[in-house]
Amino acid sequence: MTLPKGKMMIKSILLVCMGNICRSPTAEAIFKVKMAASGIKVFIDSAGTLAYHQGSLPDHRSVIAGNKRGYVFDNMIARQIIEQDFEQFDLILAADENNLADLRTTCPQRYQDKLKLMMAFSSLDDKNVPDPYYGQGDGFEGVINLLEESAEQWIQFLLSE
Repeated sequence: MTLPKGKMMIKSILLVCMGNICRSPTAEAIFKVKMAASGIKVFIDSAGTLAYHQGSLPDHRSVIAGNKRGYVFDNMIARQIIEQDFEQFDLILAADENNLADLRTTCPQRYQDKLKLMMAFSSLDDKNVPDPYYGQGDGFEGVINLLEESAEQWIQFLLSE
C-alpha cells in the first residue's frame, strides 16, 4: 500500500464515518490509546462526511461501550470534514466504502493518496466497519472489536520497515 510522505512521516490521522457520532469518534478514542501505547506520536481527530450531527457529542451507546474498555470520549464534538482537512492530515481513514467514495468526490486530486479504509489490512472479506446507529444488541461492541484490530494493524504497518 502506498502512503503519502512515507510511513514514518505520518504525523496526523483523520478518522471518518458518515455522521461522526459512532464509528469515527470510537476510532479516534481507540487509535489515541493504542498509538500512544505503541510509542507512535501522531495527532488523531475524527470527522463525518455529512453535517447531520454537527456539534453533537458522540452517541451515548458508543461512549458506554467504549468506556467499558477504558476508552475516553472527552472533548469530542461531531463535525463535518472540511477542505483544509485534506491538506492538514497525512492519512484519512474511512469507515466504509461509501464514506471512502464520498471522500474521493470532495478531496482534491493531489491528496487522493491519503484516503484509505480503516480496515485496509483486515483479513476479513468485508473491509467495512458497519454503522451500529440503527442496529440493536452488541453492534457497538462489534465495532469496537473491528476498530481495535484496525488500530493494531495500522500500528504494525507504521512501525514496519
